Amino acid sequence: MGTDQSARVSAQIAVAKHAPLRVVAGPGTGKTYSLMAGVTQLLSNAVTAARILVSTFTRTAAADLKREIAKITFFGARDIVAGTLHSFCFSVLSREGVFPVTGRVPRPLLDYELPFLVADLRDKSFGGLRDREKRLRAFGAAWARLQHEKPGWASDAVDRKFDTELNSWLRFHEGMLIEELVPIALRYFRQNPAAPELTAFDHVLVDEYQDLNKAEQVLLDTLAEHGSLTVIGDEDQSIYSFKYAHPEGIREFPATHAGTILETLELCRRCPKRVIELANNLIGVNASRSKRLLKPPATCDDGEVLIVQWLNMEQESRGLARFIKQRIDKGAKPGEILVLAPRRQFGYAIRNELVRLGVIAHSFFSEQSLDGNPRDSAACESQETHALLTVLARPQDRVSLRCFCGFGDPSLESAGWRRIRAHAEKAGTHPRDVLDALVDGSLRLAYVDGIVKRYVELKRRETELGGLRGSALADALFPATKEWADPFRGWAATITDPNYTAADLSDVLTTAIARPELPTDVEYVRVMSLHKSKGLTAQLVVIVGCIEGLIPSFDSTLRGAEIARHLEEQRRVMYVAITRSRTTLVISSIRQMRRDLAHKIGARLVYGPGSVGPAITSRFVNDLGSTAPASRRGSETWPE
Repeated sequence: MGTDQSARVSAQIAVAKHAPLRVVAGPGTGKTYSLMAGVTQLLSNAVTAARILVSTFTRTAAADLKREIAKITFFGARDIVAGTLHSFCFSVLSREGVFPVTGRVPRPLLDYELPFLVADLRDKSFGGLRDREKRLRAFGAAWARLQHEKPGWASDAVDRKFDTELNSWLRFHEGMLIEELVPIALRYFRQNPAAPELTAFDHVLVDEYQDLNKAEQVLLDTLAEHGSLTVIGDEDQSIYSFKYAHPEGIREFPATHAGTILETLELCRRCPKRVIELANNLIGVNASRSKRLLKPPATCDDGEVLIVQWLNMEQESRGLARFIKQRIDKGAKPGEILVLAPRRQFGYAIRNELVRLGVIAHSFFSEQSLDGNPRDSAACESQETHALLTVLARPQDRVSLRCFCGFGDPSLESAGWRRIRAHAEKAGTHPRDVLDALVDGSLRLAYVDGIVKRYVELKRRETELGGLRGSALADALFPATKEWADPFRGWAATITDPNYTAADLSDVLTTAIARPELPTDVEYVRVMSLHKSKGLTAQLVVIVGCIEGLIPSFDSTLRGAEIARHLEEQRRVMYVAITRSRTTLVISSIRQMRRDLAHKIGARLVYGPGSVGPAITSRFVNDLGSTAPASRRGSETWPE
């Protein structure tokens, strides 16, 4: 992997003193190699390993960094502090006792629990549901929505009121947003300038810098104040705007860090020539980016690119599964195959077909396993069951109690819950005590009948399931006949103790959902979302479901310039996906879809009568440019 570019970058890392270093590195250009080579040179220059901080955003990327650091042969290399920024913050805040002192409980809220929080914040000044959701995301970014804003304080009066009420809700329910860790740590360091962590590092190196929001960037600036700061990333792979991480972060880094040394890695040694060309065409459509291109090395295979279309999802899953099976029969390794799908329904369909053909395949849609509508009892079975399991494991868990009592109600029982919460706060007691009093008649509150009914159901289920252990518990909670239960049953099957408890099962499921770590060295076909593929590579990459509404997705709440920014980010997601390929790339779409499924997953169909409607091929296929191969019928390319 060594090149003149990467050697120059690693040398710059090693000699950097107080001048910041920014490295713009496209996919497959060897940034991890350069980063590790730079770390090795630092150690060879007698830098103390424990005074080097290497940080990144995702757990998968952090695991990769730790594996690479483990390969460094210098004595003490394992003392390098490496991991995600959130794990670093949690470690510091726990060690310093910040959580109990500030009255916070580090119990993270899962995505499906957030609608209940949002529903309970009902002040009219906060706006409608979408407005409150946006304020919630801004809270997690320390109120720095834009790259030029200073994180840490809500400047708007309504934001300040929202901040106060949100903190009150989290304290009462003994919960925390994962995103809060960075703002809390940033506030801690600002208020404690003598904190040892502020002078602990001579070198701070940040991978995937484009994935960080302004609060995270400022925290890293703070940690690097007495040392050197090196950031590596790629604006074209910035795909986390939901947390207010913007491509401007790395693009404008030199403007906010005086004296920045600039380096670029542009020679892509991962992708074949055709994929590089199509990737450049695609990302070149984005207007708000630096005008640079990935370049192939002098010796680079052409590779193989196929663009196919099928009649429907069923035909697509069968046809692509046959194609993958044929490639495996000809010598392709299953672990070198990635199937990327915009929604789990597409991924599950192909995975099931592969399994039917005798190919071992596993899906990784943990972020979608708890999808659903908590206001519709028929559309939130997975969410309700997870909340039930959490209560079985931890009967005093207030967040899960709140959720279970609100499922199936259009308002999530927010008005009634406010009354129960107010009574519990006034009496200084647990909300379960209030509910027990309502059930036995020793307490009366108005407009809480729906909540009491749900609580009675919860107690019935607790009694029914309380004595179950192991597979009997998993079968009762996650029936094999329910499609939504499939991933949960898979995670439960990984527990080695046959008599595991509800607490054991809850811990495994919560880790799989909230803190997933994607395997890299495997012997099976991996099926996952396009977002999840970041950081992975494979010989054969298949992208399915490339239709409007899914790739790109749409957000009806966006207006004006927000729409253009969202579309550019969606194009970056596609760019990330196609640059996972080292040899073969397949891009697949379908011609029609059931209207009920399209509505459920956000696909856009042509308006008209009937239960099945025409789908529209993703505009990104056209963005691949004139050199892209012509689209072919999948049924003719790989006939049954």
